[in-house]
Amino acid sequence: MDFKWQEEFGGVVRIRAPFREDRLLISDPKALQYIHQSAGYRFCKAPGRISLSGLLLGPGIIAVDGEVHKRQRRIMQPGFGTSESKALVPIFFDHAKKMTSKWKDILADSKDQQAVFDLPGWISRAALDIIGEAAFDYHFGALDNSENELQKMYTNFVFDAFAVPTHSDILTWSIMDWLPGPILRGLLRSAPSPRLERRRTIRQMSTMVAKKLVTEKYNALAHGKPSKDIMSLLVKANASENPKKRLEDPEMWAQMNSIILAGQETTMSSMCWAFLELARHPEVQRRLRNEIRATEDRACTRDLTAADFESMPYLGAVIKEILRFHPVVYNSFLLPLHKPIVTQDGRTITELPIPKGIQIISSVAAYHRNTEIFGADAHTFNPTRWLDQTVKTPVSVGVYANLFTFVGGARSCIGWKFALLQMQTFVVELIGTFDLSLTSPSQTIRREACFVMTPTVEGEQEKGTQLNLLVKLAEDR
Repeated sequence: MDFKWQEEFGGVVRIRAPFREDRLLISDPKALQYIHQSAGYRFCKAPGRISLSGLLLGPGIIAVDGEVHKRQRRIMQPGFGTSESKALVPIFFDHAKKMTSKWKDILADSKDQQAVFDLPGWISRAALDIIGEAAFDYHFGALDNSENELQKMYTNFVFDAFAVPTHSDILTWSIMDWLPGPILRGLLRSAPSPRLERRRTIRQMSTMVAKKLVTEKYNALAHGKPSKDIMSLLVKANASENPKKRLEDPEMWAQMNSIILAGQETTMSSMCWAFLELARHPEVQRRLRNEIRATEDRACTRDLTAADFESMPYLGAVIKEILRFHPVVYNSFLLPLHKPIVTQDGRTITELPIPKGIQIISSVAAYHRNTEIFGADAHTFNPTRWLDQTVKTPVSVGVYANLFTFVGGARSCIGWKFALLQMQTFVVELIGTFDLSLTSPSQTIRREACFVMTPTVEGEQEKGTQLNLLVKLAEDR
């Protein structure tokens, strides 16, 4: 719908929400820049969204705004720096290789040396194991099918919690912003809803684990033996902060929820879309595999580094095109406009006054299909657009390739370097090892909106996230 409205009405669209409330769907690049960069925290998050995030995650970086968000981000930043993220690539490869090893065992036992794999299940478990080790020095054992209760609770969690909403769910979400904060928080804490109950249970379980981990990190720091995982770096930064500006214990515990939810679900979905497009476009898959093999030959190892990734232009082009074509976060205030608007009475305006309180929806998906920026073929998957230098940059919008996948400004994704390197690692390992092709179900994949955009099979949404691809060993592997 975002694409249709952008094509028909342009970069700013007024839509009617329930109760005849006006909302604005924004994909104009200059407006997005103003909202997310120039204006800083002047455009606040909707109260209902903050309350729902707080129920799900606790008072962590995703569920707060304004000065609290600014304080949390400053303390968390050292754990997500460029050098810190690059140092985690060996961990990413360890888990990617562990997954490919299990796939090889399955292929070896199959009659024709090929098998169908449901990618979301595999990648989700690998991503959870990576976050556990890299972020917390904690072992979920998801790829080993361990009996970890927290791992079980996170399985398919986002789909179960947000996908295929009932009429009751839609009504509830629509009235959240109209309810006084105390009443809304009370309802979210105690309402007898299976969806809400699962969210509450996950938060309770993860908070118990987080309390134990934070205590261990502080003890290790006190004895001069801190680890290098992200939580340890966060504990170290917090300990050296002005006491009045430190994260309180509930804020520290909530960061575990925030990192897992943001890291596992978004990464899993992005990688699923990547492998789907590579299966749809075998010529892209072959060209990428050739670049991977050539890079491995130059490096004399299959254990590539972040520097090796940077030397691979086609890998970079493929990753950018995946993030453009399939943004998993599809939607995230006087507005200056990149393209003037012609009003119903024929006036041309370049600025749009916005009444206080009106909700704004930043359409990541529509911005990424803007033909004036990404070319006439913006609705086509085409990695070479990034090599031909045909992508235009009218204004700076996002933190990576001027895409809006990781948003921009004060609320840009703090872990975007972590996510990008993890995605590059898995693409290199899987495409360098296997040949992926479509199955009959994967030819009818639909985009399911459930906090993130996840793949499901048309007509089988009740089965949850699915992406079944046919896998066999690539030549010489």
